[in-house]
Amino acid sequence: MNIAMFSDSYYPYVSGVVRSIELFRHELSRLGHNVYIFAPSYSRQKKEEGVFRFPSITAPTIKNFSLALPFAPGVGKMIRDLKIDLIHCHSPFLLGSVGARAARRQKLPLVFTHHTLYDLYVHYVPLFPGLARRLVLGFVRKFCNNCNLVITPTNMVAERLRELGITVPLEAIPTGLKLEEFADPDPDWLRREYGIGPEEKVLLCVARFGKEKNLDMVLEAFLRINRACPATRLFLVGIGPYEEELRAMTANMGLDSRVTIVGRPLPRRTLTDYYAGADLFIYAATTETQGIIVSEAQAVGLPVVAVGANGIAEMVNEGFDGFLTPPSAAALAEKSLLLLQNDELRHRLGSQAKESAKQISAEATAIKMARAYQTLVN
Repeated sequence: MNIAMFSDSYYPYVSGVVRSIELFRHELSRLGHNVYIFAPSYSRQKKEEGVFRFPSITAPTIKNFSLALPFAPGVGKMIRDLKIDLIHCHSPFLLGSVGARAARRQKLPLVFTHHTLYDLYVHYVPLFPGLARRLVLGFVRKFCNNCNLVITPTNMVAERLRELGITVPLEAIPTGLKLEEFADPDPDWLRREYGIGPEEKVLLCVARFGKEKNLDMVLEAFLRINRACPATRLFLVGIGPYEEELRAMTANMGLDSRVTIVGRPLPRRTLTDYYAGADLFIYAATTETQGIIVSEAQAVGLPVVAVGANGIAEMVNEGFDGFLTPPSAAALAEKSLLLLQNDELRHRLGSQAKESAKQISAEATAIKMARAYQTLVN
């Protein structure tokens, strides 16, 4: 099959959506399909075969994110020339709308992946957030119901969409893991790199530095953890607009010597070594549709303590590979301390976390996606 994917975010911007697109594109290509990406342009982008860029402007609220101009008079010809069989949109907005129009005009099947709980991101709209939330929900409902199939990363999100009024077929297909990336990490690299003593316990949180990730709650939880167990360190790894606020909060809490903020893009191997060098993964976001970051931590053998909301609640098996908590710093701290102070329990849950991660290999999820495509094309 020849598949066209339209997305409002793609490299060099880094996010869970971009990672999902990259993984599915790679695995679908291995299965013999051709995947073409239609994405915004960036000044520092690398040219890549099969990736078509749209003129863009810099987003006013996220300085490293581009907003594509959704005007593409030649896109229909491109779709015909590429002999596209199916269009898959990864956003309902700018380029998603371009892809949807192209699908209608070319009479092609239209698939949409509902990656994001868009109504939980209205804090990026400076005025009238209540009105913005209603408008976003109405727009997303209409977009979904004009598709042939809507993909969700978890069953929980599918249920939420049904409650929203989505009536078209829904199928839960998570973003998979390239398990080979996590097969041989260096568990000692982090301690060597940062001079961490053998008696110290390391907590890790990998997330985009955005307000919706609740990183302030992670810091508040760690403050409690560090008071009860001083031989602890926290690493916050990510990039995003909230970095300055995080550094200011860390300083105000007096945690500068115990919290390391790594605010730069990392090669996959280096990120895997961060995972492997930690003792515990802590996460507080409540807006995730899946939380691929949590699965990555599990793949390296990290037990997870996370707020049990939306997609995360489906990725962590309570008491088997981690713990789910209410959305409070006290609850996160309590479950984290339980694991940090019990080596046997922590190692057992970490070992079981690896087994959980094996259930969503990238190859298996791509095969499931390809079958869904083929059904529509047929």
